Parts: sequence; structure tokens; C-alpha cells
Amino acid sequence: MNTSQSITAMTIEELRERCIQLERENAELTAKLNWFMEQFRLSKKRQFGVSSERTTPLQEQLLLFNEAEVEARPEAPEPDLETITYQRRKGRGRREMNLEDLPVEIVEHRLPEEERVCPCCGGPLHEMSTEVRQELKVIPAQVKVVKHVRYVYSCRRCEKEEITTPVVTAPIPAPILPGSPVSPSLMAYIMTQKYGAGLPLYRQEQQFKGLGIELSRQTMANWVLYGANKWLALIYDRLHEYLLTRDILHADETTLQVLQEPGREATTKSYLWLYRTGRDGPPIILYDYQTTRAGKHPRRFLSGFKGYLHVDGYAGYNELPDVTLVGCWAHARRKFDEALKALPEDKRNAPVTAREGLEFCNRLFAIERELKEATPEERYQIRQVRSRPVLDAFLAWLKNQKARVLPKSSFGQAIYYCLGQWDKLVAFLQDGRLELDNNRSERSIKPFVIGRKNWLFANTPRGAKASAITYSIIETAKENGLNLFHYLIHLFEKLPNLDLQDKDALDQLLPWSETLPPVCLANN
Repeated sequence: MNTSQSITAMTIEELRERCIQLERENAELTAKLNWFMEQFRLSKKRQFGVSSERTTPLQEQLLLFNEAEVEARPEAPEPDLETITYQRRKGRGRREMNLEDLPVEIVEHRLPEEERVCPCCGGPLHEMSTEVRQELKVIPAQVKVVKHVRYVYSCRRCEKEEITTPVVTAPIPAPILPGSPVSPSLMAYIMTQKYGAGLPLYRQEQQFKGLGIELSRQTMANWVLYGANKWLALIYDRLHEYLLTRDILHADETTLQVLQEPGREATTKSYLWLYRTGRDGPPIILYDYQTTRAGKHPRRFLSGFKGYLHVDGYAGYNELPDVTLVGCWAHARRKFDEALKALPEDKRNAPVTAREGLEFCNRLFAIERELKEATPEERYQIRQVRSRPVLDAFLAWLKNQKARVLPKSSFGQAIYYCLGQWDKLVAFLQDGRLELDNNRSERSIKPFVIGRKNWLFANTPRGAKASAITYSIIETAKENGLNLFHYLIHLFEKLPNLDLQDKDALDQLLPWSETLPPVCLANN
């Protein structure tokens, strides 16, 4: 072989290696480009798309500014204002409003005596029948001063005979805040508006001004802090004790910004942890403000708890002693849903592999929907027969897909999430009372997330703690079917006058207590 042939051979070999190298680099760049395109499509979907995870979602976008225009349906019929006293099939096109529990004001419209003359013959008219039209009347809030006049008594005989004169004073309920004009009803109203209806204090300040009273947001904030940390904390602590006696709980967490935390920047994220009960027993929902997302916080809050804990896959729960973690299939399904949404528009409805994973999840949820009314024993048995085979097939499918996907792709993340969480995801098979997802927690944390959009941040740790306590009492009361406003009034009337060391007395005030007055029920 001469020199020119050797050079040609070497050049061809080098070119071949160069081609291999370029192909490898091209594959890597293509994979990165696909990943960035997935993230871009997901970002646009989160920004402009619906949040629903339905397989075929309906495109709806409601804007706060023009909500009236968006929601208006001129062709829609008005609801029937009827008191329903018997069961009957509803007619099409009209919805009936049950007014059974509302007070009724009757306004009668009669002809004056001198006009009760027949226009035809001039004879007297008599009442033949009546026509009734019903309307809903709103009575706006009003503020009035309540003066507590306390009478003091003495004995005239003792005064006359110059004996030591006894003085007897009529009993009076203890105030909710000594030296303050705030009443139980006013405290309850401010808290219900802020935490129940998401109305910030500055807007309440404007409302009170419209009612003729100058009540600053600073004053209301002081009252809320005192009412929560002094009185509602007593109910919160008692609910916490009962929470730890259950053997099935749910947990979740979300961010919270607190401006004036010692030693921390105002922009540093803090956390609101949620702990709540499951299917069994009266519902208990508790929020816990903490500065971080560290696992020490659930260990402290759940100290003494033994049983099952529904979680979303966050590793901070992994070190809980005597606790079996139950994974969330809604999170697993969501990742396959996101993998589909990350695909180009023309491929989302195609029979792609990500849809196969979504269908496995859908089959599990379909089984659970059929078992909604089943007893825990029935649910346990049917899951062994129907759900377990689906899980076995899904696991084999996941292992097969693992070798074929890029771990950082949306589809790869869905595969690796399920495999990494598998022991937790199949834990629901162990007890018929367990649930397939942790949506119960997500629903309970949603009121706080919605409220956070109105007030954005807490000013101090004391305020964050007060908010956590108040949200806990309000959300627990709502799930126990109570009227928030009247229940809070009842608490603020009773708590200042109780022996606070008497747990039996506190138990009479808990949301499921049978001794609560009827006015505290939601329909009253």
C-alpha cells in the first residue's frame, strides 16, 4: 500500500468516527430540544389551559373581571322559588330552590274598601282567590351598640343598723377581650368574612365604613390575632389530641410567605402543613404553620400517631415511625396526563405509550367509583380480585418501559415516579378504609390557597399561626355541617366563661358535639 492509499484509508476512518460523534451529539441535542419543547408546551398549558385532568377536558376560561358577562345565559329560566314538602320528579329546564329553612315575610295587597265595586253592575266584590309571587329579600348587615348594664345590690337594713353592708353584684358574661368593644358576634363576623369568604381586612374596613362605623384594619387584625391565639387555640389543641387517636390520616403542604420572620429574608418561603382525618369518624382538619418543609415538622406534629398516612410522595414523610405511607394515584395519573399534554397537538389523541399508562390509572379509578358505597370489608375483598391484577400488569408494563424512555422526559418522569413510589401506591390494598388518592387533603388545602390569592402573605409568625388556627376551626366546622358564623359566636360566648382546664367542658364545644345549639347547624 503506497502513501496516498494510507492517507485515504486514515481519512475515511476519521470521517467515519466523526460521523458517529456527530450522530451522537445530534441525538443528545435532539433529546434536549424535545425536553425543552415539552416544558414549553406544559408551561403554555398551565398558563392558558384548563387545570382539569379529564382525558377530554372542555375548554372553559372564566375571567374575574367579566364574570357576569361570561356566566350570563339570557335564555336560561329563572329558578322556581318553592318550598318542597314532598318528593317529585323535577321538570326540565327549571331548577327549584328549597326555601323551607328561610324565614317568611308576607306582604298582602288588597283593594281598598271603596274600590271593591263591580265595574259591570256596581255590586260589591268578594275575595275569590289569591295569587302568590315569591322573591328573595336580602337584609344587609347592621352594626349596633349593646350596653351591658350590671346592677349592684346592697341591704338597706344593714346600712341603717350600721352593720357591715354586703354588696351583691349581678353576674355578667366575661368579655371576649377586656377593655375592648369587640363582641362575640363581631369577632365571628370578621373571621368568617376573612377566612370563610376570603374577604381581606382592608375590604371589610370599607364595608364597615359603609355601615357608618370607622373600624380600622389594624384594630380588626389585633382582634383576630387575640381571638385565634387566646380562644380558638384551645379548640385547636383539643382537636389535635383527637386527631392523633385516629389510625388513618391525610397530609399535604403548601407555601406561605411571612414577611417578618426572625433571621429570614421577607421573600423566603415558609410552609403551611395540613393534617386531616379520612373516611371514618367526625372530620378534623388542622393546619400547622412552619418555616420550612423539613421532615421534622410532621414528626413533631404527628408524635404518637400510629397507622396509615395518605401522602403525595414527598420524602419528608418517610421517617415517620410506626406509620405506613399510602401513595396518591391522582399524582401518578397527573404525570401521565402531563406527558400527553407535553406532546405536539397532532399526537395527543394518537395511541401513544403515555396514553397506555394513563389508561392503567383510569381503570383503577373506575373500580373505585363503583366501590363508592361499599363497606370497607367489601372494598378490601373486591380490590384483591379486581384492582390487584391491574396493578400487577401495570408494574410489568412500567419495568418494560423503563429501559426505553429518557428519564428526564415527561413520560420518563411519569415512569420513574410510579416505580419509585410503588410500595406506597399499592398500600391502599391493605385496608378497605384507605383511599386511592390524597385528593381529600388537596380539597382541604384549597380554601387556604384561594384565600392566599387575596391577602398574598402574612406579616408576622404570630399572624401566620393565628391564620392556621382559624382556618383549622372553620374548615373543620364546615365539614361537620355547621354554620360558621353562629358556631364562632357560640365559641366566643362560651370560652371566656369556661374552666379552661376542664376537657369535658371543651368537648361540649367541639364541632361534632351534640350539645351545640340548633342555631349552629348549617341550615339554621
